[in-house]
Amino acid sequence: MEVSVHRVVCLAFDDAQVLDITGPLEVFGRAARVLRDTGAKRGLCYEVAIASRGAAPVRTSSGLSLVAVGDWNWARSADTLLVAGGIGWEAASRDSDLLALLQQAHRAGTRLASICTGALVLARAGLLDERPATTHWAHFDSLRRVARGARIDRDALFVRSAQNLYTSAGVTAGIDLALSLVEQDHGLATALEVARQLVVFVKRPGNQAQISRTLATQAVSDQRLRQVVQWLSDHLDQDLSVPVLAERAAMSPRNFTRRFTEELGLPPSRLVEQLRCEAVARRLAETDLPLARIAQQLGFASVETLRRTFQRHYGMSPAEYRQRATHDRPTAAGRADVPES
Repeated sequence: MEVSVHRVVCLAFDDAQVLDITGPLEVFGRAARVLRDTGAKRGLCYEVAIASRGAAPVRTSSGLSLVAVGDWNWARSADTLLVAGGIGWEAASRDSDLLALLQQAHRAGTRLASICTGALVLARAGLLDERPATTHWAHFDSLRRVARGARIDRDALFVRSAQNLYTSAGVTAGIDLALSLVEQDHGLATALEVARQLVVFVKRPGNQAQISRTLATQAVSDQRLRQVVQWLSDHLDQDLSVPVLAERAAMSPRNFTRRFTEELGLPPSRLVEQLRCEAVARRLAETDLPLARIAQQLGFASVETLRRTFQRHYGMSPAEYRQRATHDRPTAAGRADVPES
C-alpha cells in the first residue's frame, strides 16, 4: 500500500531549548515506527527534520548543536511546522524571513504548533492576536505584551488557538501536544502506544494544569504530608478519607486538611479523585478489565460513582474513552482488537 509522507519540520534557532526540538520530533518519529512495525501505516506517515536560518547548525541553550536539513525557504514544503522555544526567542522573533514564513504557512493552512516561548515568535508574526493561547508559565506576561488581545490560558498544557494553529507550554508539554496531533492523524490507540514506548506517564489532555500533581507533591515542604502523598498512588484501593490520611500524618483531621490545601492547592479528596481517575484511564486503555473490577481495584464505592467521576474529569464516559483508546489498536498483524466495554 502506498503511504503518503507527512513532513514535520521544527523551526529552530540559536539558544533554543533542545527538548523543545527533539521531544516533539521524537514523538512523530516514533509514531512512524509504530505504524510501520504494526503494519497499520495508512494515510499519513511522518518524516521529521530541523530547519534553521541558512540551514546552519543550531547551537541550543544547553550547548549541544543540532544539524539542520534545510533553511526557511525549504521549510515551506512542510505539512506541520513546529516552532521551538528557548531563551533565543527574542532574536528569532526579529528574523523577518522567519516571521514571513510563519505568516505564509498560516495562510496556506499548514499546521503550525509552538512549544514554550515559540508562542512568542508566533505572536510577533501576528498570529495570536485576539486568540486563545498559552506558553510557559514564566512568560505569560511577555505573551500578553506581544500578542494584542490574546486570551492566555494559564492552566493549559496546550491550546488550539485557531484552525491548524496550536500553542503549548514548556518543554514536556510539547510532547503532550505532539501526542495529541498524532491522535488527530491516527487515533488514540497509536498515540497511547507511542506514549508507552517513550515511557510517558500518561497522555495528558491539553486542559491539564501545567504544573503536574507529581511535581507539586515533590515540592511539598512538610515531610509528613509528602510521605502521605507518595503513599497514596500505591494504595488507591484503600480508605483514603481525611481521618485515615490525617492519622498517617500524625495530625488532626482539621489541621491536616488545612496544611494539605495550603501546600498542594487543593483539598485531599480532590487529589485522591484525580489520582484515581488517571489510574482508571490507564486501565481502560491498557487492559480489558470490566468497570466493576476497575472500580474495586481503585477504591470507588460503585461503578456508577466511577462513571460520574470519570465523566467529570475527562468529559466522556469510561466506555467512550475505552472505545477511542482501543479502536484500531495496533497489533503485529495490523488487526484491530477491540475488547468489550
